[in-house]
Amino acid sequence: MDKQMLKEKLIDYSKGDNLHWYWTLFRLRGQAKNRLVKSMLTFLCSRSAHRHGGYIGSGAQIEGIPTLPHGLHGIYISRYASVSTNCWIYQNVTIGEVNRKAPKIGCNCMIGAGAVIVGNIQIGENVKIGAGAVVSSDIPDNCTVVSPQPRIIPRPGALSEQEEILP
Repeated sequence: MDKQMLKEKLIDYSKGDNLHWYWTLFRLRGQAKNRLVKSMLTFLCSRSAHRHGGYIGSGAQIEGIPTLPHGLHGIYISRYASVSTNCWIYQNVTIGEVNRKAPKIGCNCMIGAGAVIVGNIQIGENVKIGAGAVVSSDIPDNCTVVSPQPRIIPRPGALSEQEEILP
């Protein structure tokens, strides 16, 4: 291993982004047949995810290893969710459930920071979900989803006399 690679690994580890052991435990837990072993691995996975600032449910189906540029920081993935290969998931993303039904995310998707994806929905392949977007309906392949334009809602009595006079 050269010095540059060692330096990168040390930096990742010091930031808490080194999830190699977490994914190893996650895969082992999925393969475990013995209830006691599975429970122990679930405990270790939960503690590791908590240490990294996120949560991935014990029943979540994750193909491959998703790219998490900011580690597990703020990421919540429901135990009923399904994430396909080659997905990028940024910080503070929620892939949540409604009535024990969670999203199925297709291959090659990018989910921006702070996005919320909930319900029994299907996200197609090659979909980009922008930062802060809230998705609760199916998204077809090769689409981009962005958050709605912000609205300004004035508080009653908060306008000055000059603003009230002007049209």
